Order: sequence, then structure tokens, then C-alpha cells
Amino acid sequence: MKASDLFTGAVAGAVIMLAVPACAADSSPWAEESHAAIRLIAGTNQKNADRLRAGIELRLAPGWHTYWRYPGDAGVPPRFDFSGSQNLAAARVSYPAPHLLADEAGNSIGYKGDVIFPLTVTPEQAGKPVRLRVVVDYAICEKLCVPAKGSAELTLSPGASASDKALAAAEAQVPRSASATEAGLSVTRVPAKNGQRAQVLVDVAAPAGKPVTLFAEGPTAEWALPVPKPVDGAPAGHRRFSFELDGLPPGVDADGRIPLVLTLVEGAHAVEVKTLLD
Repeated sequence: MKASDLFTGAVAGAVIMLAVPACAADSSPWAEESHAAIRLIAGTNQKNADRLRAGIELRLAPGWHTYWRYPGDAGVPPRFDFSGSQNLAAARVSYPAPHLLADEAGNSIGYKGDVIFPLTVTPEQAGKPVRLRVVVDYAICEKLCVPAKGSAELTLSPGASASDKALAAAEAQVPRSASATEAGLSVTRVPAKNGQRAQVLVDVAAPAGKPVTLFAEGPTAEWALPVPKPVDGAPAGHRRFSFELDGLPPGVDADGRIPLVLTLVEGAHAVEVKTLLD
């Protein structure tokens, strides 16, 4: 073999070795469970930014699902622990619009396939890398549910990321905040009668035949409101949903003023409305 060939091969090998860390910086290795895996991904971030973009990617085997921040009739929401991180002041997790998952056990709310939870990361010292470490406790379900746990680490630094397109797509799926007026949404209480609990009626502006799903949450994680169901009686150009005022924490007056968080999903678009049930 010629010396020039050896040199060429050495340079090619060096290029390959240099390319591996560049790709690895865009994502952490997968932390695999039997039917799921998690990893951290980086977004494209600017130099000296006081906020950095990242995401937790969760990949599920076919036929399996996991849960939203509120799981519905049954299930366990994911829990994220960033306490092992370095140069981290805060990490805010966002949730893409979920799906209604109905089976013989009831209605749950969550995700199938692949989901990315976008992160907004605040460094303690802007301009310096953040060593992000997360431990995720979550549940995965097919016919039965099993607990899962995974950890991942990734250093977030300025620069372009090959994962940015996937992260941006997940960010676009996070419901945007809107007022009830902007969302074309109204909420009415129907008092309890004939031994039945009080009902909540929600009318949303949406044409007939368009896929629309509504999810309802209370002001804290101790609330467990039912999944709203489509019902008849909506005004023209609207869809109506109904749910019982059930699953309230002890001591809460069902006849009092109740803060609600309503998430409206219409195909690829979703909004989150914070409103008050008078």
C-alpha cells in the first residue's frame, strides 16, 4: 500500500471519528425499556441565549401507548426529574396535543408511536453549556400497564442541531394559549337534580363533521374530571360537550366558582383555554 493511501485512509478515519461526536451532540443515546425508549434531543440554539431549546423523545412499540399530563379515567402521567443537571436554573416541559384512547377499561388520554415533549431550558449562567440530565418515570400500556423508567444526559451548547426539525414540529403541536372568546368557547353549569351530579356544558365553534376533541382539567393534579363527551343541542356552527362535576378533591364545593383548563384539539390545531365556571 502506498504511503499516500495510508494518509488518505487516516484522514478519512479522522473525519469519521470527528463526525461521531457532532451527531451525538444532537441527541443522547436511547434508554431502552422492553416496549419503549427515551432520549434527549437538542434544538438549534443561539450563542448566549437565556433560553435553550431541547426535547425528551419517547418512542413506543406498536400497539403500546403512554399518557398525557392528565391521563383520563385511568393511567399515570409522566414525571420528569432534572435534579442531576448542571448549570440549570429551570426546565419547563410542554406537552403536544394528546389523543383520546378508548378501550374496555375506559377513556384515557395520551400518545402512541413517537412523541417529543419540548423543553424550555433556562441556564443558571447564560452563555455556558447546560449539562441536562433527566430521569423519566412513566407508564406504558397495551392490554395491561407496566411502569417504566429511563434516564438520559445531553450537553446543550450553541449551534445547529440535526434534531431541530423534529423538535420544531413537536413545538408546533403544543396547544397555544387562547381566551374563551378567541377559541369560540362557552361554559355553562347545569345544576344537580334528580340524584344526578351537576353537569358542565361546553360549546365550541366548529363546523359539523370536523374532528374535534375536548379535554378538561381542574386547577391542580388532585382533580380527576371525566373526559367530556359529545352531546346534541349545540347552537348552529358549534359542537357541544358535556361532563359531570365528578372527581373533585375533598372539601371542594361543586356549586362554587371552579377554575378549569380546557384543551380543544381540532386535527393538527389545538388551543388551551383557562376559564372559570361560575
